Amino acid sequence: MRNENRRVLVINPGSTSTKFGVFTRSGAEWVGEIRHSDHELEQFRGRSALDQLGYRAGPMGEALQRAGYRSDRFAAVAGRGGLLPPMECGTYVVDDAMVEELRHARRGEHACNLGAVLALKFARTAGVNAYIVDPVTVDEWQDCARFSGLPLISRSCIGHALNTKAVVRRFARERGRTYESLRIVAVHMGSGITVSAHRDGRMIDNNTPEEGPFGPDRSGSLPVQALIKVCCNGAYNAKQLDRMVFGEGGLFAYLGTRDLKEVERRMDVGDQAATAVYEAMVYQIAKETGAMAAALQGAVDAVLLTGGMAHSERLVQQLRGYLEWIAPIAVYPGEDELQALAEGVFRVLDGEETAKRLGADGRDRVSDRTIREGLVIGLE
Repeated sequence: MRNENRRVLVINPGSTSTKFGVFTRSGAEWVGEIRHSDHELEQFRGRSALDQLGYRAGPMGEALQRAGYRSDRFAAVAGRGGLLPPMECGTYVVDDAMVEELRHARRGEHACNLGAVLALKFARTAGVNAYIVDPVTVDEWQDCARFSGLPLISRSCIGHALNTKAVVRRFARERGRTYESLRIVAVHMGSGITVSAHRDGRMIDNNTPEEGPFGPDRSGSLPVQALIKVCCNGAYNAKQLDRMVFGEGGLFAYLGTRDLKEVERRMDVGDQAATAVYEAMVYQIAKETGAMAAALQGAVDAVLLTGGMAHSERLVQQLRGYLEWIAPIAVYPGEDELQALAEGVFRVLDGEETAKRLGADGRDRVSDRTIREGLVIGLE
């Protein structure tokens, strides 16, 4: 039964901030953000992302109290999904199996791993369920997309599923269509750039963070043999190499800044290096978009441009010049992941969608072992 007055708390932990808000079916009622300085985060260097639980949750709780929100006012709590095993899209209950997966961090450490655990902490206080929605490891690829060209290595799906699928659903609603009836290429342009192909309500292929166009601080695809030589010359260790391609690549490597606006300011005063790098990035985004159009066999209903960089009119106009031959272009600037989290939970609360579970045993509790190890605290 749809209830317009129900409130959902949503949480999106990032590398340097925690964004959270209270949403009703009508949209955001209140939104907050806590910034985390490099100095404060230094104490967690080399540790599990989950070790930041208390550090992040305390200020959040205080901000909610100042805004007048009691825990019993929430019908559910949702957090951004982390680096979990491959899974279908949807809204998932945060259960013991999910927390254990995040504790082991088999697919890597990232601040997004905190989303489910933060949601569970606040949900237990409220006496409601915690959820994640369309985590970064959503995997709906067609089988042919998994081949890399080398049997030792398979392509593995990871990307900006939460914002991307929310934008495709929004486009479908605006056009009076269903997601399942559309064939879409979605271009998410944030700190990472993900271009994805959508067909029959599934994201059948996309470039991963280690592939595709270079972005503000990621190198994207690199010439393999040249990379092998760099890896083998002994000048860099594995951690340095990883940082070079993921965090200090792309615009930052060429121009010393991750800020697209700063790059455009340099272009405006005649900086030819900035112009060359910027235009190369646009070119690579366009090439990847063409590749995903080919994955849809050229039958594309629309190309959607989204993410923080889609606020740039210059960037959008240059991409239009490359892409308008494929299909009509629609622009959805920003990364409204809080809204996307809330929409996923409301689909469950309103009976439009059934919540899924990662755990095979279906338990909705935190194991004694996990509590003893201090990974989820303050859940009473």
